[in-house]
Amino acid sequence: MDNSNPIFHDEDKAIAHLEASRWPNGPVCPCCQSKNVHRMGGKTQAGMFLCNDCRDKFTARVGSVMERSHIPVHKWLLAIHLMSASKKGVSSKQLERMLGISYKSAWFLSMRIREAMSPEPVKTAGPVGGSGKTIEADETFVGGKAKNAHRGKPVPKKHTVLALVERDGKARAQHVADVTAKTVRQVLVTQASRKSKLNTDDALIYYWLGKEFAEHRSVNHSAGEYVSKDGKAHTQTVEAFFSLIKRGIMGSFHSVSEAHLQRYVDEFTFRWNNRSSLGVEDFERSAAILKAAEGKRLTYRRSDEAANA
Repeated sequence: MDNSNPIFHDEDKAIAHLEASRWPNGPVCPCCQSKNVHRMGGKTQAGMFLCNDCRDKFTARVGSVMERSHIPVHKWLLAIHLMSASKKGVSSKQLERMLGISYKSAWFLSMRIREAMSPEPVKTAGPVGGSGKTIEADETFVGGKAKNAHRGKPVPKKHTVLALVERDGKARAQHVADVTAKTVRQVLVTQASRKSKLNTDDALIYYWLGKEFAEHRSVNHSAGEYVSKDGKAHTQTVEAFFSLIKRGIMGSFHSVSEAHLQRYVDEFTFRWNNRSSLGVEDFERSAAILKAAEGKRLTYRRSDEAANA
């Protein structure tokens, strides 16, 4: 899929694409789940359906992150494509320029798409790892540097992100309040299978936690060791995952508030879990986001409250 695709500039084709994604077996009323519906006519009601049972009007946007948005569908699809295909992310200013919308609309649109990128609950997705598989666990700190702070102003607070990455598999990442054994254990035992082999650095918090897994190997970073002599113990996969997040924040977003950090982490995690090395190409990644947008809503009030929390 490229930017010349008609669904990125033809509204009728964009609506048809959205409807095909939302209802592969024909339109369904989101209110009463009836299939007894018909399309309404007129240019002012493009994509509008009427349910013959409950008499409710609806479009394919209803019940998704696009609901109540006045931005044309073709611009939504282009934004989804850009965010899914850009390894380091796309800033709201860039979306503003490319889509021809206001900065406020671009910011809210990108936040809605990140909502669609949010991961499934562990109960449905299942834990990462498993018998015979290796998981790497590590934490990183996202935030300002003292050398970049303006004179007389405090250095921006650094925020912790903890990640679990399965080798040749998927990742789970979470913004955590601190790096204590209690906090890290809560993430490890709920997000990862304890039948896995665990690889970490030499931080003391992992010494006892590692005993809960099938095997625990560590590398002594403080002594300059990054790969064990047998080559089995390292945390290079999770460090590669962190490098994408940091390069994206520094290069595309420049700064991310604590209130919205998890959404940005989810965005990078989604792309990692749907990367080309796992057989997922750009158009499939975009289709996955469009499908995941169903059943999710993000109102401006929710975003604003999070930012001011």
